[in-house]
Parts: sequence; C-alpha cells; structure tokens
Amino acid sequence: MQRVAVAGFELEFVRYAGTSPTLVLLHEGLGSVSSWREFPREVADATGHAVLVYSRAGYGSSDPVSLPRPLTYMHNEAFEVVPPLLDALALDDVVLIGHSDGGSIALLYASTEHGRQRVRGLVLEAPHVFTEAMCVEAIERAKVAYETTDLRARLARHHVNVDVAFWGWNGAWLDPEFLHWNLEEHLPTVVASTLLIQGRTDPYGTLEQLDRIEAGVSGEVERLVLDDCGHAPHRDRHDATLDAIVGFVQRLRGRGMP
Repeated sequence: MQRVAVAGFELEFVRYAGTSPTLVLLHEGLGSVSSWREFPREVADATGHAVLVYSRAGYGSSDPVSLPRPLTYMHNEAFEVVPPLLDALALDDVVLIGHSDGGSIALLYASTEHGRQRVRGLVLEAPHVFTEAMCVEAIERAKVAYETTDLRARLARHHVNVDVAFWGWNGAWLDPEFLHWNLEEHLPTVVASTLLIQGRTDPYGTLEQLDRIEAGVSGEVERLVLDDCGHAPHRDRHDATLDAIVGFVQRLRGRGMP
C-alpha cells in the first residue's frame, strides 16, 4: 500500500506491475482498495497489464472528507481528482474499470479532453447515468441496515472512517435534489470503446442505464448482461466478468493498443 497527495488529500493506492496501458479500477460508492479483494491482482495476472487501484477521499485509509458531500461528488472526482492523480503517477495511457459510482466517474472523466487523450477503453460495471426510483429505494434500505444490522461492522473492515464513507454516499443519494442527477449531457464526448456489464437482478439499476449509455456515447459499445447477478458482477459472477474484461482488453489490443 502506498499513498499519493492529490487535490489536497492523501489517497491510498496499490499498483501491480505489467504492460501499458494501465488498468485503473474505480470503486463503488461504499468501496475501497481492500473491498476489491483479490480482483485487481487477478485482472493484472489474467491480462498481463499493469493495474492501479485507489481509495477515493473518504474511503479506505485515504484522508476523510467533510460531510455532507456535494451532490456533484462524482463530477468533482472525475474533473478535479482523476486528472492530477494520473499525472502524479505518470499514467498517460489507461483503461478504466469502474464499478457503480466508479463507472459513472469513469464516464465523466473519459468525456473530458484530458480523458480523451488518455483513456483507451472503459469497462463499466453497473454504472449510473441518471437516478432511478428503485436505486433510491435500495439506498433507503441500506440506511436502515446500517442503523440496525451488522452492516456498519462489515464496512468498518474496509474503511478507517466508516461513518464518513457510508453517510457521505447515503446522504447524497437520498437528498431529494439527487432525483435530478443526470450525466447524459457528457456522453457524446466519450469516444473510447466501452464494455458495459450488469446483472439482471441488480437492485440499484435497470438495463435502461446501459441503453442510455449505448445511445449516448460516440465510441463502440459492447454489453454483457448476466443472469443470477446483482450489483457487483465481479463478485456475483466472478469468472464471467473476469473473462469479459480479458476479452475486451484483447480486442482493444487487436485494434492497435500496444
């Protein structure tokens, strides 16, 4: 585990050696470096590419943030944190693998000029581009679980500041104004090839999320919809998800990726 100073915060990160481009993993709304478990190493081993995984501010053992989070927190991460992070680690050539909030952040970053210069491809697991009622209902259930079950203790295994991690995410999504959150205006400037992965039983989003991404971006799109799979394909359908990522990276290489 290493640390890097970015945008006024010290962020934890782990790197696995391999070839360029580097595959950068962006975690979900309650994720961190450790919550990915062995998946980053498995991706590195299976693809042969370098892998970077980091915890955003407020997660893992990265510096905490002040609450409440702004409702633009995903935009802020994509526009104000990811660019200097990649600069600080000298990553000029990347494939972004984003889960849930991380997928949304990946799309937003890829839509920028800085992102278009650096992003070779996107792998998006259960991404969001607009707010659905079912997602808000699932996040309301998570609030109850955090207050009444062992969810807080389980999350504390992955976060030094567990209340900051949980309430920062939960409070933003349950703010009534978040019903208007939408990033579709940014999609036309996403030119990287994209692999979309979602479970059919995802409680946080419907396949309309994928439909709108596919209709909105300018680059080529592939999609994988998995049966018997909820919100975390890399855990619920580990082998299928890993195989899809490996195949996608191989196809990028076949299109001229070194």
